[in-house]
Amino acid sequence: MKKSNLFLVISLLIFTSCAELMKVAQTLDTSRPLTQTEIIAGLKEALIVGTDSSASKLGIVNGYYGDDLVKILLPPEADPIVKNLSKIPGGEKLLNDVILRINRAAENAASEAKPIFINSIKSMTIADAVGILKGSDNAATQYLHNSTYAQLMNLYSPKIRESLDKKLVAGISTNDSWNKLTGEWNKVARSIIGQVAGFKPVEIKLEEYLTAKALDGLFLKIAEEEKQIRKDPLARVTDLLKRVFA
Repeated sequence: MKKSNLFLVISLLIFTSCAELMKVAQTLDTSRPLTQTEIIAGLKEALIVGTDSSASKLGIVNGYYGDDLVKILLPPEADPIVKNLSKIPGGEKLLNDVILRINRAAENAASEAKPIFINSIKSMTIADAVGILKGSDNAATQYLHNSTYAQLMNLYSPKIRESLDKKLVAGISTNDSWNKLTGEWNKVARSIIGQVAGFKPVEIKLEEYLTAKALDGLFLKIAEEEKQIRKDPLARVTDLLKRVFA
């Protein structure tokens, strides 16, 4: 068997069941099998389609805020803030406004994430592509996570920070409240009484935590898109994708 045909068969086995493989074999133009270049181009096209779709879904109003799977909330350590705010007239609305602004910041960042993904995809090597083709259902997502996370963190972080630094009631920001809360708690936790009681200091940096949660949501959506393209023919929206993923 020619090398090009062997490569094609291996690729088809990755993305189809045995029954699907037989159907493809019957309809495939054997006089012009897919080349390695075409298969890799198809993979890159799939990733561009998937990341574009993911970023677009999250980059609109309520992309994060309206989706319970990715909606960004304050960490559990913020429960004292939440409980105390709820006791103040208008406190619940204030808290909801904080959560809304954080998610709006993430939505704004997501709308600007596409170029970062495209640059990563275009710089993909043959070895990267082969690893993705032979990998698990989220192999492409893992590749993108490894190659873009630092840049995405730099994109999201300032927007989250701006939201957290915005002044609320009495000129106090969410960051101010968080730092005061954790500072007072940590004094108690590090005291002899706190140590005897088993209290633990809170070391979470709010901006880092919320930015990481925002990126978790982004890569969750990318993983969903990758799975769709691998499994669902209707998700293959171009001729090359249909041909490569059969």
